[in-house]
Amino acid sequence: MRILITGGNGQLGIALVDALAGREVTAFTHDALDVTEAAHVREVILEECPDVVVHCAAWTDTAGCERDPERAMRENAEGARNVAEAARAAGAAMVFVSTNEVFDGTTAPYAEDAKRTPLNAYGRSKAAGEDAVRETLSEHYIVRTSWLYGPGRVSFPEKTLEAAGKGSLRLVTDEIASPTWTVDLAAAISRLIETKEYGAYHLVNSGSCSRKEWAEEVLRLAGVDVPAEAVTQADFDLPYVKPVNSTLANNRAAVLGITLRDWREALRDHLQATGRLAEQAGSEAR
Repeated sequence: MRILITGGNGQLGIALVDALAGREVTAFTHDALDVTEAAHVREVILEECPDVVVHCAAWTDTAGCERDPERAMRENAEGARNVAEAARAAGAAMVFVSTNEVFDGTTAPYAEDAKRTPLNAYGRSKAAGEDAVRETLSEHYIVRTSWLYGPGRVSFPEKTLEAAGKGSLRLVTDEIASPTWTVDLAAAISRLIETKEYGAYHLVNSGSCSRKEWAEEVLRLAGVDVPAEAVTQADFDLPYVKPVNSTLANNRAAVLGITLRDWREALRDHLQATGRLAEQAGSEAR
């Protein structure tokens, strides 16, 4: 199987290259393949002639998307359409990586066919990207996920420990979802594309928590004793709104036998892999 990855230097792209070992994989960085350039995207994908295109490239800066919604639509929606059109021309299937933020956070957990009512520009651009893929290419997988972290990027666990080193933390309790390790997500996507069962899927580590609870588990596992103050989104001067509870239910992939383990187990392995797991926490981790 020949697989082409967009956004290959991002944290999910890096994990996918490892998860897809044994297949013929070509990963393009953002600089090498700008998905907003339709002609170039078509040229590259036709030349590579993949069986599957995994479209990871995206603009995920929520604040940036809110300030520049036109750019968000250009990169996340029009870019997805460009990739889908090129994949169709090459006779390839496509995986579009989407987000929990296509939902408004009022009726969690969300099934794959739940109504999408995004609250912010990032979520709207990703919902538009989903629509573009559906309209363009029947052989597609829409994979919604949430709160990614993993090798190749300084993400929430690392930022939490860095902030803890400077003193106390202020963390929100009114943003709830499922922290998802890119290593586990990549393995699930690898299994999914073998099924050829196209459609929408929710692939997240199981369970859910608030940002505060996530940070507290990071600190516990790392053996760091720093207090975390409970606050809400309203306590920060944010240019956007996040859904309060956008937990995703993995219904369709579970039928295929594809599930992801508890988020705490994955977090422990991530901290161990990055050398941040405290010895005393290792024997106590759930």
